[in-house]
Amino acid sequence: MKRTPIILALLGSLVLAGCSSGGGGGQTQPPVQAGGGQSPAANQGSFAVVTHGGAGDSFWDVVKNGAEAAGKQYGVTVTYQGDGDPGKQSQLIDQAVAQKVDGIVVSMANPDALKEAIGKAVAAKIPVITINSGADRSKEFGAVAHVGQSEDVAGRGAGEQLKAAGVTKLLCVVHEAGNVGLDQRCKGAEETLGGTVERLQVDIANLADVTSKVTAKLQSDKAVNGILALNNAVAIAARDAVRDSGSQAKLATFDLSADVVAAIKDGQILFAVDQQQYLQGWLPITFLTLHKKNLNTVGGGLPVNTGPGFVTKDNAEAIAKLAEGGTR
Repeated sequence: MKRTPIILALLGSLVLAGCSSGGGGGQTQPPVQAGGGQSPAANQGSFAVVTHGGAGDSFWDVVKNGAEAAGKQYGVTVTYQGDGDPGKQSQLIDQAVAQKVDGIVVSMANPDALKEAIGKAVAAKIPVITINSGADRSKEFGAVAHVGQSEDVAGRGAGEQLKAAGVTKLLCVVHEAGNVGLDQRCKGAEETLGGTVERLQVDIANLADVTSKVTAKLQSDKAVNGILALNNAVAIAARDAVRDSGSQAKLATFDLSADVVAAIKDGQILFAVDQQQYLQGWLPITFLTLHKKNLNTVGGGLPVNTGPGFVTKDNAEAIAKLAEGGTR
């Protein structure tokens, strides 16, 4: 795909944002404007970000950091809310519509459950940008763009790397029932692994039980020599399971956290598929701001991809420093 001037300009802004990190508590500081001035007061618009991420999920904390940093950069108000229950997520979207925000950013792990709420936003002429999941339904629902990772492509990339590492039977650990994106990741890995892929359903809200279930599977099926976690917290739980079971299974994961990067550096995790979720917060606020001020649209009906990239032992040290600042 050709890189348009607007995307190049956005990348320039991202460089400024990525270079600014907090000195205390790992909080990201608001980036300065290109001319060196301070970010303008938050009075240029209001945008709501509504995701399926639960409280305390470090992946979604980084998405939130990106959205809020963009809001400070552009002088717009950004509110972030998340709920893993599709019904409650729909209610949050309805609330944003009632508040007459200037734009809504929403993740669609369960598209059908959100269709009516998103339809209300579109009918109210509030621009909607979908992120992270549900890319194949985004245009159908009337969203102006989708920002995220192509899950099947990322899954195929993970399968290729696991195959190269000698994995022949893979356990794909699914942590959210009904999440279409997670199913696409497992299917993609199955396409390229050339071996057997078995799914294991777990509950991300109970990580101790995740460790227990993965441990039990590794102990009962010695043929499993690879594990693919689909979430950073699940990856750490699976790492503990490999240790507890005495298995030699090779572990890989989707998504980053400081713990995952440390485990990669220590050789406990082979690699992480990095969808650069900071961009899934930053870019939609950027695009909505441009749409409000200049009626710009981005993507031409195609997703704006934020990955995949791969974090391995070779680049983990550099990524670790960025993760400390809450941007990776």
